[in-house]
Amino acid sequence: MRIVLSLFIFLLLFVVLSKPAVANSEYVLPYPSTMPGGALYKIHAISEYIQRYWYFGSFGQFSYNLKKSDKYLVEAKTLFEYKQYLLGSKALSKSNSYFLKIKPSLNQAKKEGKNISEKLKFFNSAIEKHKEVLEQIRKDVPRDVLWSPEKDIPTKIMLHQEIEQAITLRTMLYE
Repeated sequence: MRIVLSLFIFLLLFVVLSKPAVANSEYVLPYPSTMPGGALYKIHAISEYIQRYWYFGSFGQFSYNLKKSDKYLVEAKTLFEYKQYLLGSKALSKSNSYFLKIKPSLNQAKKEGKNISEKLKFFNSAIEKHKEVLEQIRKDVPRDVLWSPEKDIPTKIMLHQEIEQAITLRTMLYE
């Protein structure tokens, strides 16, 4: 009887004290694909260049640019985790450049008389996820880094400033 009562109390405490994991955004970012330095990275970059012509129309461009912005944000996050700050900075810059193209494609769709309400909700969810990831990156990386590649001139990378710009891009321009 004691064992049953103990088990019951343990389970009750477990249920009461445990709290469910809740994400701010339900938007899911992709798994990282090929990374810089990998054998297939250049082939993947050429494939990406060709793919942009496959996504035509305002909604197609919306999807393409959002996918690429997501991809490079995940790439940046992964590179920053491995302390590859220069490559991470470049990936974040690519994510930002694709992100800048998303809203104009939605505006074009609206001009064409298309209903963009669902795409706008999806986009806002993506913005929230991007901001979550960027905030986490900012917590994990140093403010500034002096990147010194072998046999090359060192480069100062102001990581927090770049991340702040990325967050600002995703909030101020698209609210």
